[in-house]
Formats: sequence, structure tokens, C-alpha cells
Amino acid sequence: MNWQVQKGLKYTRTHEWVRLEGDLATVGITDYAQDMLKDIVYVELPEVGRLAQAGESLAVLESVKAVSDLYAPVDGEVVEVNEALLEQPELLNQDPYGEAWVVKMKVAPGYENPDLLDEEAYAVLLEEEVKE
Repeated sequence: MNWQVQKGLKYTRTHEWVRLEGDLATVGITDYAQDMLKDIVYVELPEVGRLAQAGESLAVLESVKAVSDLYAPVDGEVVEVNEALLEQPELLNQDPYGEAWVVKMKVAPGYENPDLLDEEAYAVLLEEEVKE
């Protein structure tokens, strides 16, 4: 399989992507994650204003195949959720790096996640997972 890995994003080992712009982090699931989940039929979004720590479950994605958590890639506060996903959860399958972002977070001051991967490291992770 050849999954899309976009340049300029950071990735988690749990297959979220994050676009950092100043102290704003836009978060979604990767092409690999949506492919593994198959047809996503429901999304449970967090409340705006919710504080989360990196690694904490932030949203729930339900597909015909499985229920999966979306984990916060950074410490911070949820400042916006993608309400379009409530009506059209299939956007996550169709456009995971574009229209189907899940949440936007204001990153906690001074917080950096040393565990975030660049696109090359994430591509290596995918190769390892496919071998298993």
C-alpha cells in the first residue's frame, strides 16, 4: 500500500497528523489511519475549551470496522472543532489532510512534543508496521 504522507506536518505514532502554526495546532488522522479504519460513520468531538495533555484521547472515530480514539499530539486547549464531520464523517476517508481536520488546539505555552515525527520518520514507521 502507498499511503500519502504530507510534507510540513508532524505525525504521532498513533497516526494523527498535526500542523503547527505559531501556537495553533490543527489535528487530524493520517491517510494510513483512515485506510485502516475503513468507512468512518461517526465522530465524537471534544468540547471547545477542553484542556488535554499529549497522548490523551481527544475524539472518538467509529467505523464499520472499529472504534478508535484520536489522541492529542500536544498539551493545550481545544479552540475549534470541525463540526462538518458530525454530518459527514466520511470526509475523514475522502480528504484526511484537508477538509477533514478534526480539532484545532491552542498549544500550552512553551510546550513541545519531542515524540512528534517528521514525514520521513513517519514513513519509516509505516514501513515497519506493514512488515509486522
